[in-house]
Amino acid sequence: RVEAFRDAASAMEQEKEILLEMIHNIQNSQDMRHISEGEREELNLTANRLMGRTLTVEVSVETIRNAQQQESLLHATKMIDEIVNKLLDDLEDAKIRLMSLYGACTSDVPAGPIDQKFQSVVIGCAIEDQKKIKRRLETLLRNLENSEKSITLLEHQKSTVRQSCNSKQD
Repeated sequence: RVEAFRDAASAMEQEKEILLEMIHNIQNSQDMRHISEGEREELNLTANRLMGRTLTVEVSVETIRNAQQQESLLHATKMIDEIVNKLLDDLEDAKIRLMSLYGACTSDVPAGPIDQKFQSVVIGCAIEDQKKIKRRLETLLRNLENSEKSITLLEHQKSTVRQSCNSKQD
């Protein structure tokens, strides 16, 4: 029963993360630009209210760690945070580096290189922490992918507007 209880709490933690990501994605969706100002304002108010209510829920499953596992977790988190902090400087490099970290966390054969140093750090973490690190990397990569799609759509829209403006001038 204790394990079932911990599993249920972990599932709730993950569900909260998923809900927050969904709300965030809706707020930053390209579709928001295609609706009226009033509808957009109403949707943003609703999204902000839901985000606030979701953030009031605190679910925490503590992981029992020895000193070495704690040190490994701190080191792995620091490595990810360093890449995230440099994300805006070089988006493409950050994505490649995050993918190599993710490759170090998965048992599947990754599409690209594996960060061997990160892999040895993650192996030193508790199993629950390994799963959380992998989920965090998946979320970061998914968010990067969504950001790239938004940027591509914006660039396409800008070039379409420029083309139509140029053709009107002709």
